[in-house]
Amino acid sequence: MRGEQKVVPEVVVAATSQRLELNIKDVGPLAVVGRIVSFLLGLWLVLLAGNSQAAILPEDRSDVMYHGYDGGGLEVVGPSVLVRKGYKDMISIWGNYYVDTITSASIDVVTTASEYEEEREEVSIGVDYLHGKTFMGLSYTNSEESDYSANSVRFGISQDFFGDLTTLGISYARGWDEVSRNGDATFLEDTDRQSYRVDLTQIITKSLIMNLNYEGLTDEGFLNNPYRQVRYLDSGAALGYSYEAEIYPRTKTSSATAVRAMYYLPYRASLKAEARYYTDTWGTDAWNVELAYVHPLAKGITLEVKYRFYDQTAADFYSDLFDREQAQNFLARDKELATYTTHTFGAGISYEFAVPWVSFLKRAEASLFVDYIFFDYEDFRDARVTGVAPGSEPLYDFDSIVTRAYISVWY
Repeated sequence: MRGEQKVVPEVVVAATSQRLELNIKDVGPLAVVGRIVSFLLGLWLVLLAGNSQAAILPEDRSDVMYHGYDGGGLEVVGPSVLVRKGYKDMISIWGNYYVDTITSASIDVVTTASEYEEEREEVSIGVDYLHGKTFMGLSYTNSEESDYSANSVRFGISQDFFGDLTTLGISYARGWDEVSRNGDATFLEDTDRQSYRVDLTQIITKSLIMNLNYEGLTDEGFLNNPYRQVRYLDSGAALGYSYEAEIYPRTKTSSATAVRAMYYLPYRASLKAEARYYTDTWGTDAWNVELAYVHPLAKGITLEVKYRFYDQTAADFYSDLFDREQAQNFLARDKELATYTTHTFGAGISYEFAVPWVSFLKRAEASLFVDYIFFDYEDFRDARVTGVAPGSEPLYDFDSIVTRAYISVWY
């Protein structure tokens, strides 16, 4: 996790008998990246959050995915494999293996350290149980890298009402992490996380489905990056400023509320929309809107395009340049806690086809999704630029490309 926030997307699902709706908690550029990558993972990890497709178990399937992120000096690539198998239309068991290979020469890294490479491995297992119109899901996830170990358990339950037109789901997750620091055997910190989620999905008409979601989260323990530093004015330094370690509060409470809708058009296409608001006790407020259009073509081909806008205010204790050493109790220069906006333009194509030469396979699908993201910061400056007065460096911005390619088979 050196110089970067971990990209560990947490996919949460709200569903009805007609379609799935995906969401992820996100504040910060890498979390935005995680959300885009997790859009595909969400198709695999259905019910990971305990909210499920009403009265129907997910189909038996296996998936292989490649994901890639390239932007701002950071490259993240890796595969993911999912296997799911049901038993007597009541129980479905799944397992997922996911790998991130990270090469970082981002602005956070090159201004205070050197480029590095590391790998993160994540393993998830889960079981889903269907009884009448009640669906329950239980899952466990372990993620390991050289200086961070994360564990989480999630349980959720959903129930259909009013002729299956309404689905109410609730879930609870608990996480416990261990943070270490490469090169320092004495450094070891803990982080505990809890989240509570409520989903209400309603079929409004035969063409319109809406979802209202609320999620509350509490984090306690070591919540910052052990490598990241802040800068402060220092007339005795060659650059006019020096660095010291970040210091974060040891607790944070956050909440997010979202409204989503999907409208089916007469010619089998669909429109999707999302509006979401986030706030936390660190003073960060964020909101986003997203619009997508899905259009089916002949011979099993489906096209999708989307646009997403995200806007965030800075945390109370964030500053690009502090006026002195130890200027306040809490200090942060993480650009993910800065004020910034993003624009995301995405496109994808999927092709569903039969596999007649393999008798036990029902069908298969190949997909490719690509997103272009532009990040624009209002109070984070490019400290790689020298020869100017501290605090007058140009504001930082960058763009990135996110790619997801996968093959799925149903059996």
